Amino acid sequence: MFHIVLIEPEIPHNAGAAGRLALATDSTLHLVEPLGFSLEDKHVRRTGLDYWQDVKLCVWKSFDDLRVAADEASRFWFLSTKANSSPWQAEFLPGDYLVFGRETRGLPENLITEAGERALRIPMVPGSTRSLNLSTAVAIVLYEAARQQNPAW
Repeated sequence: MFHIVLIEPEIPHNAGAAGRLALATDSTLHLVEPLGFSLEDKHVRRTGLDYWQDVKLCVWKSFDDLRVAADEASRFWFLSTKANSSPWQAEFLPGDYLVFGRETRGLPENLITEAGERALRIPMVPGSTRSLNLSTAVAIVLYEAARQQNPAW
């Protein structure tokens, strides 16, 4: 249904949780290297439980490689605490790419700037926290996108 993209993820638990979310929503998980862990890591496998082998997984050497391989009609949404619009304002379509950055640094500034209206920020109470856990952020945005396609869920 959707594409979850983790650019240079550092924590195996987050990749495993994103894989499980991908499986639950019939989405594809894309991991962009370098990874801060091995896909053989027990934490990745434990989080994905016995479903990990069923996850549609693509590993890319670079984000540019992923973009080149994507259908030219594909839309990319970039998640950042530095964006202005929220996922509740976005109109997601099946096949959209939901792009998330590293746990410690987020997405590079140039991607956020280039994204324009497709840069999204999950709303949080001002002053409450700097950011959300990566897998939590993936779940929030992915399920909003899925809800828009399947209101009966």
